[in-house]
Amino acid sequence: MGLLTDPSAGQGKLTKALLKYYTKLCVLLYLGGIGWLCSLAYTPMNAGTYFSENALLPGLVKSEFREDGTARTFHDELLDEMKKYDDSIPYPWLLAKFKQIGLDTYTHNFTLHYPLGKPQKFTGKNVYGILRAARASSTEALVLSVPYRPPLSVHATTSPSIATMLAFAKFANKEKYWAKDIIFLITEHEQLGMQAWLEAYHGTTCGNEGTLNHGDIKGRAGAIQAAINLELHDTSVGQVDIKVEGLNGQLPNLDLFNLAAKMLLKEGIPHTFKNRPNKNLRDPVKDWYYSFQTLMAMISTQATGIPNGNHGLYHRFGIEALTLESVSHNGKAGFLSMGRIIEGIFRSLNNLLERFHQSFFFYLLPSSERFISIGLYMPAICLIAGALFIKACANWCQLQESQIQDDSEEKPKTETQKPKAKPKRKEPKDMQKFWKDMKAKYEVEVKSYKPPDPDSINFVSILFAFLMTHVIGVLVMNSPQLLTMLGGQYDFSTEVSLFSGFIAVSAVLLLTPLFVPFKSCEKSMAVLNILSLLELGTTLICISMNNFSLAFFCAVIYVPLALIVGVTRCRVCSGIKKVVWLVAHPLVVLTVTVLTYTHVMFPGEKLEANFYRSLAATQQAIVFSIIDSMIYGNWLFSVVSSIFIPNWLCFWIVAFSNIQPNEEIPKKKID
Repeated sequence: MGLLTDPSAGQGKLTKALLKYYTKLCVLLYLGGIGWLCSLAYTPMNAGTYFSENALLPGLVKSEFREDGTARTFHDELLDEMKKYDDSIPYPWLLAKFKQIGLDTYTHNFTLHYPLGKPQKFTGKNVYGILRAARASSTEALVLSVPYRPPLSVHATTSPSIATMLAFAKFANKEKYWAKDIIFLITEHEQLGMQAWLEAYHGTTCGNEGTLNHGDIKGRAGAIQAAINLELHDTSVGQVDIKVEGLNGQLPNLDLFNLAAKMLLKEGIPHTFKNRPNKNLRDPVKDWYYSFQTLMAMISTQATGIPNGNHGLYHRFGIEALTLESVSHNGKAGFLSMGRIIEGIFRSLNNLLERFHQSFFFYLLPSSERFISIGLYMPAICLIAGALFIKACANWCQLQESQIQDDSEEKPKTETQKPKAKPKRKEPKDMQKFWKDMKAKYEVEVKSYKPPDPDSINFVSILFAFLMTHVIGVLVMNSPQLLTMLGGQYDFSTEVSLFSGFIAVSAVLLLTPLFVPFKSCEKSMAVLNILSLLELGTTLICISMNNFSLAFFCAVIYVPLALIVGVTRCRVCSGIKKVVWLVAHPLVVLTVTVLTYTHVMFPGEKLEANFYRSLAATQQAIVFSIIDSMIYGNWLFSVVSSIFIPNWLCFWIVAFSNIQPNEEIPKKKID
């Protein structure tokens, strides 16, 4: 703290070294952070997966599931029943099957009030059955869920998953060793039905009030400890992909992932992560590159904060969950193998005496057999964000140096050049006493008025501008409904209304520097730059504690640009910084990212076609992020609008610093 607060701190060797080498140090930290993360994909830099929870006892019991014939019968009957329900769930048939098996059967109704545009209402229904534990009093529970997809759905069918679930429910109902309730849940409308059921089960609302009416549920089991979401698209299974990414980047306990991989390996079914099988290549460079691609695939998915399966909605409730999805349809495995896998997973979970807590909750996966713990990947973001703190500290030291030099120049020179006073004439003591009394009686103290120094730091104006930028961010966060209402008056779609509205708002915000009174004060602009650097660095580290991938992508994009922006007297440099920082606007970054991704996914298309396709995708991405925020509580849109946009505005004000170029810049020679 002494380095930042003591005006004489600039005389130290550490400060001199910082002021001399801080630019090189910032570049070194930025490149070092990126290099650190890239090196973690190298096998010697990460660790092999292992079980931390000994109570799981994975794969130690002999599989007893033999209901593959029953599963085929259920599947054939379900296909016939689905023909009667083109766009809805056949809940009468599902309820009848659950009751035949012997489960406590319930339905759950929910309603969605579409939050944007014209008032619309959508309804849905979930079906679930509860197998009560024979050896416990419904204090704990496990969940096996399947999203129902009607014939008209754009997604692949999940009818084999429902057949497998029913067959496993029939098998489990005969056994007496269950110490936890098992909930068999079939949801409608993909993640919407799952979110409504979880909110109703726990009696809470995660999104905006009045958007998703989760309704009430009649039947409850114990506290849910773990859940498996099953998505089989065909009766034959070639390989199974394990999905773990959840809402806002949350992940399940690593032991659950290891358990699923262990059961798949035991049954001889190839398993993948990010649709990439494990490969142990002899060439270390090729092996690193293959693992790095898998690692970046996970980081790309996690950074969006959008769950890649229904399992991702469980995590916020303290429930460990993942999705098992069949990928290849040309395989020898079928209902028997998948039933045994489900049996093995649930029997291991049945052994748990407490919630998952032994293994890691924060990790990255370069493959399904190796992992990177939080202690290994956090230094990467700390190094990159550290460059911002180094730059802020250097700017503060420079500010202190200039302050010391200004104070030394303002000292009156007359103190050393005073004219010699004339010798006073000696007066009688009575006369001296007389004048002394008169002076004390009639002297009036006159205070000289000193006008304020235009070069002094105006902390009040700086804090006011800093606060107002964040108030603007909060207004932007709450503007989607107003923008869609205004666009609806001109018959614009929700996508066009929001995209055009945000462009208009961004254009207006570009005029913010015109209303800043201290933009001609070099020291005040330097203080605002320091605050902006500290805020950006702190934000990146805070986000990385929950969603490292999002923080890392933002750091890679924004840190070098934020280091470039600063107070300058050069007109050309100032113009370049304005253009560079304008490209860093969140809306521009999103559009460029989607355009690049579209070009990679459709390399054969013309540039014009890809441009319009990416523009439509950008508009949809904005709408989906807002809807996810209102329904599921996804905080990606909230973070961007309430933190990154205000921070961008602060740097934009700094880029418009109007310092007179003809003034001398006070410098102090650094030894």
